[in-house]
Amino acid sequence: MKGISLYQEFKVLLIVIIGALLNAAALNLFLIPAKVLAGGITGIAQLVNSMLEPTAFHISTGILLLLMNIPVIYAGWIKVGRRFTFYSTISVALTTLFMEIIPLHPLTNDILLNAVFGGVVQAIGSGITLKFGASCGGMDIIAMILTRVKDRPIGFYMFALNAVIILSAGFLFGWRRALYTLLQLYVSIRVVDAIHTSYVKLTAWVVTDQANELQKAISVQMYRGITKISAKGGYTNKDKDLLMIVFTRYELYRLKQIIKEVDPRAFTNIVETTDVFGLFVRKKDA
Repeated sequence: MKGISLYQEFKVLLIVIIGALLNAAALNLFLIPAKVLAGGITGIAQLVNSMLEPTAFHISTGILLLLMNIPVIYAGWIKVGRRFTFYSTISVALTTLFMEIIPLHPLTNDILLNAVFGGVVQAIGSGITLKFGASCGGMDIIAMILTRVKDRPIGFYMFALNAVIILSAGFLFGWRRALYTLLQLYVSIRVVDAIHTSYVKLTAWVVTDQANELQKAISVQMYRGITKISAKGGYTNKDKDLLMIVFTRYELYRLKQIIKEVDPRAFTNIVETTDVFGLFVRKKDA
């Protein structure tokens, strides 16, 4: 079991490295040279870099990205969980490192191509990182904190932040580039949705013969409440248990690993959840 766990962690680390490399390449080869802004904290780092560029206090976008993520990562370490935040920290640090290594040179001077391909490359990096239970920092960690602290839609917060970025791009670079920034954000969101999942909350229905062991493992490692329902196999006619767990998309990879470790023969159905009423988060014990 330890060997399998070590292999899984190595696989996640490899994905995080690849995701960080793709993010850095998207920024340095497409978005930054074209003055097209990314979403979230990365876009804010680009804005600050542009405002500081004429001054004596110029700081690279990669360094700004790292500095701006420090308070977010600290909050994530306390509120979200160490594993998710640990890999997110590695992702941010590697993105900064790769941005210092990859030359700031556009592959094309066509702003439309830069916006589209920058969005696609960055979204692939973010999407595969999310798929394996980590994140690229920034808004992903903030989203996790919001869902853990209070069950409210994070779409509004993301929309508001990206709206500020788009408006700022219009004032700083002209409204033509602001529209290309909007196009980049749309492309990026669509690609991430295709790779991972568009819904923030998901529901897992797990049919298992080891309900008690699985319930304990999920409760300890994910701090989620579980509903257990008595069921009967339609083909075998044997008594089974059905577990229902509502969780966020950022926890999907971890849930899969727990189920595989405890009961590899369990049947699991993951469905999209539009909304949740009532108690969603079980408080982590102090």
